[in-house]
Amino acid sequence: MRRLLSAALFFAALVLLWQWVYSRRFWSPVLVPGPRQVWDYLASAVEDGTLWHATIVTMRRLLIGYLIGLIAGLPLGLLTARWKLFQDTLGISALGLQTLPSVCWVPLALLWFGQTEMAMLFVVVMGTLWSVIIATETGVRNVPPIYRRAALTMGSKRLHIWLKVILPAALPFVVSGMKQGWAFAWRSLMAAEIFVTILTGFGLGQLLQFGRDQNAMEQVIGIMVVIVVIGLLADKILFSPLERFLHYRWGTSR
Repeated sequence: MRRLLSAALFFAALVLLWQWVYSRRFWSPVLVPGPRQVWDYLASAVEDGTLWHATIVTMRRLLIGYLIGLIAGLPLGLLTARWKLFQDTLGISALGLQTLPSVCWVPLALLWFGQTEMAMLFVVVMGTLWSVIIATETGVRNVPPIYRRAALTMGSKRLHIWLKVILPAALPFVVSGMKQGWAFAWRSLMAAEIFVTILTGFGLGQLLQFGRDQNAMEQVIGIMVVIVVIGLLADKILFSPLERFLHYRWGTSR
């Protein structure tokens, strides 16, 4: 409760500072709208359904691409950790491609798939995949060797060791990779939605771009606030509880 109150006071202070900057007219109101203008836009977008529709479209794209990245990244990360050949090829490729800015995948996706939903999906998968591979490999390599030796002593076989011993022990690292992959997937999707505008379903990135085209900064800032709130909710509802449970389960929590 105390932490929640501190966070609420901090964000309230930020809003008051924002209002003070707006009222002092340090910048043009066209470039820096006040909190009231942003709130009015969000309220109207909620009322006419624009914001709900855009959020649903974006979250559908994000979740599908993110899940595909997870499903592909986990086994590839295990292969990379298990065999030297995969470590020297796939592991190095994943490390290099993870450093590639998300927006770099957009031109490639447009050339391959055109302005389609498949292009969006490809960009999100590329934003997720490499983080999951690297985190899974790192997690497996940080599992204490005594775990494997103890499992062998008790008669465990190879597949059983991987599924019941090594992978569960590596989960704290894997969840960190999932969290990082989620952040990269968000960035990738926003870049793709800003560039890909000729689609039947318009997402948050496209609303962001439309606000820029119309010089409607209250729309731009409002959509940015929505994106931040969704990211915080995903962390607080999904990733943080899972990380706390795993650290408690493995005795690494403070």
